Formats: sequence, C-alpha cells, structure tokens
Amino acid sequence: MNTVGHLINGEINNEGERRQPVFNPSTGEVSREVLLASRNTVEQAITAAQAAFPEWRATPPIKRARIMFRFKELLERNADRICKMIGEEHGKISHDAMGELQRGIENVEYACGAPELLKGEHSRNVGPNIDAWSEFQPLGVVAGITPFNFPAMVPLWMYPMALVCGNCFILKPSERDPSSTLFIAQLLQEAGLPNGVMNVVNGDKEAVDTLLEDKRVQAVSFVGSTPIAEYIYSKASAHGKRCQALGGAKNHAIVMPDADMDNAVNQLVGAAYGSSGERCMALSVAVAVGDDAADALVAKMTEAMKSLKVGAYSEASNDFGPLITREHQQKVVGYINSAEEQGATIVVDGRNPKVVGYEEGFFVDGTLIDNVTPEMTSYREEIFGPVLQVMRVPSMEAAMQLINDHEYGNGTCIFTRDGEAARYFTDHIQVGMVGINVPLPVPVAYHSFGGWKRSLFGDLNAYGPDGVRFYTRRKSVTQRWPSAGVREGVEFSMPTMK
Repeated sequence: MNTVGHLINGEINNEGERRQPVFNPSTGEVSREVLLASRNTVEQAITAAQAAFPEWRATPPIKRARIMFRFKELLERNADRICKMIGEEHGKISHDAMGELQRGIENVEYACGAPELLKGEHSRNVGPNIDAWSEFQPLGVVAGITPFNFPAMVPLWMYPMALVCGNCFILKPSERDPSSTLFIAQLLQEAGLPNGVMNVVNGDKEAVDTLLEDKRVQAVSFVGSTPIAEYIYSKASAHGKRCQALGGAKNHAIVMPDADMDNAVNQLVGAAYGSSGERCMALSVAVAVGDDAADALVAKMTEAMKSLKVGAYSEASNDFGPLITREHQQKVVGYINSAEEQGATIVVDGRNPKVVGYEEGFFVDGTLIDNVTPEMTSYREEIFGPVLQVMRVPSMEAAMQLINDHEYGNGTCIFTRDGEAARYFTDHIQVGMVGINVPLPVPVAYHSFGGWKRSLFGDLNAYGPDGVRFYTRRKSVTQRWPSAGVREGVEFSMPTMK
C-alpha cells in the first residue's frame, strides 16, 4: 500500500505507526494510506523551521520572490499531474481541479511582489533632523491547518505569503486528500527553497494540538468548519498566538422579481452544485422575492438540472463528482431527509444516483428543495453538499433580514437589474463577501478573503493585503543624529515637534 508521509527539513519522513486510509471517492476503494504525525514528529518539524528561520529571515525579499517565480513555473508545468491527484483523492472533476489550482497560483503571483509589499514607509524630518520609518518584520515559525475541499488552493492562500514575508512554515493539510498538497510542497523545494523553511506534517487532532500549544509557533491560520475554527481560535489565543480561523457558511442568493431569470438559474446551478457543493462559498439557499419569482425559479431550475452529470473525476464531461467520504455522503442525505420530514418539498431528489461503473462511489446528485423555512435543520446548519434550498419571502427587506439573522456571514449575492436595490443591498447586508449578479464573490488574490459573524474568528482576513499584515509585525523607528559637540538638556515634558 502506497503511504503518504511528511516533509520535514527538506526530506520525506515516513516515521510513525499511526495511519489511516485515503479513499478514492469515485470508487469507494482505499487508494493509499496516510501517516498521522505524533507530537514528536510535529516537534521535529517545528525544530527544523526554527533552525532555518535566522538565515531565511535575513534573505532579501527579492531572493525570496525569485523562488516564488520558479515555484509558479513548476506549478504550471505539473498542473495536469496535480489535478489528477486532486481527482483521485477528492473526486473533483479535472476542469474544476484546474480552476482550483489556477486560483492558488494567483496567490503565488501576488507573493512575487514581496519587495513592493514589504518596503514599509518613510518620513523625513518629522522633527528637526529627525527621520521616521516603519518596516514589516517576520513573526518566525508559523503554521497553517487546511481543509479537504481545496487541497491545492487553500494552502496556497497561506504559505507563499508567509514565506516571502520571511517566516518559516508548517502545514497540516487534511488527512483525507494529502497527496497533491505534499507534492506541491516538494515543488517548492525544487524551486530552491532552503531546507526547513517549509514543512508538511500529515495528522489529526494530535498534530493540530501540538501546533497550537508549542510556544515556538507564533501564528496559526485555519480554514474549515465553525466548531473547529472556534476551538482553534480559542486555544491558539490562550497560548498567546496570532490566529485567523475561517469557519462555516450558509450563503444566500436573493432572486428579485426583475432578475434575468435564465441567467440567474445558470449561475445558481454552477454555484450550488459545482465541486459537489463542497465549497465554503457555495450558494446553498436561493431566497425568491414573491411567489411568481419563486415559481419561475423552481420551474427553470428543475428543467436546467435535467442535464446535470454527476460522475467520476476522470471523465471531463461530468459536471461534478462524489463527496469526500461515505460518512459525509450519509450526512448530506440526512439533511435532505430532515428537510422532507420537517415539511419542505423535494423537487429534484439526488439521494440515490446511479453512476454506472461507480456504484460504490460516494455520490449525491444535485438536489433542489422548495418551501424551506428558517426553523428547519437543513437551513440552520451547513450542508456542504450538492443541495440548493429555495425560500419564499414577500419583499427584499424580508430576504435581507433572513440573511442578517443567520449566524453565518460568509458570502451572499443578489440577482437584479435594479441598481438602487443592489446598492442598498451592498450597504446593509451583514456579510463579508457580496456579489451583485456574481454568485461566487471570491476576492481576487490582491484583495482579501473573509466573512463576518461566525464565519471568521480573528481580526484579519486571508491572503492579499491582510495576509501581509497577518504574517508580519510592524516595527517603527525614529532616529536623530545630533551635531558633533552639541549637548542637549534634560527634557521632562512630552516630546513634540518644535
């Protein structure tokens, strides 16, 4: 059985006894095993990073950036291989995996601007012959804990920026689909990164707790579900670490009566069912304003969904693939069951798809549920599967109140032709990422990603300008060189410019 190990100090480490299976979600079969790092293994990675930090910190930003330029080239050269790895372990269709990788590469491109991003600010003569400046200095050893749904993209949200800022990084990826993440880290070594600067430890809660508790780790970035995000933020903060923890979501799309319904439906189909709904930005709730709009939306969605193709990652003509595990498949089916039991209408039922040749795969087909109400379990909780729920409200104000009342505030959008309505929505909706006729308003690499309310714990968002701030600390310097022979008297009052 092929085993996925760790990357520590530039070498693959296959030490340890604990391991767990990695499945091919399309077939339901075990494809390999992943080693689960012990506390000792994680501490080895921290020690390697700590030893590499002084020299890496002193490396000029332009030299760090040149490694990222070479890394980008290697990612593009190996794109097909990376996407195949993602498909084998996550089930993502090749075109979707390629899109994920491209969004990750864009963050590498942004990190290539390190000399500009880190140059600080300078002011001459803030007082008589006094100059002042600020500079961004690295934190030291930092860590990232990433989810299964984007094994390439989400790690690339973190460590390219952390590294060009002068930090050393320890990545704890999801143990469910670790191969592409480990391979990409090896490409970074090939690009010229010194040993110990980037380390990967596969593992479970033991590895996570070690990173959170070890005082040598200065900061932790996390993406995943809200309960785990709360735990990580609380524990990291209790141990004096800087932390950004991105949690769950319940993303709504308001469909106004004046919307281009055909366009809205096309956008909703892709945003709800792409990547099997295993996206923190997936649109899982369509809020239709007025029964006429709701009836038209449901009718057109039902028709559009007839052409959906769920299947194995290896067939590029498929629209989306399986869910990550059998347990998650059953969990998603359980949410559909609960909606039906609590009075919702299952319009398109994806609970028992027949995928020829892949009967043991972890599939759920596209599902459409109408007449969903706020008290239903399927509405209150994050489903994380290919399920779109339709809610009916009498007005835009009622739709916005529904969104603002939900505990999550990750992403949202509105479909309308009315510029005034769109502006009002943008100004008053209590959600971190907002789209106007854009169903997946994921910020580009030179902005920053993050939600509101229980979708984000911490003061800074992920990647972009907030990434620079998160992985550095500002140092402000004020200097004066007194003229030779001049002796100044004692000053007891607050210094001011004279």
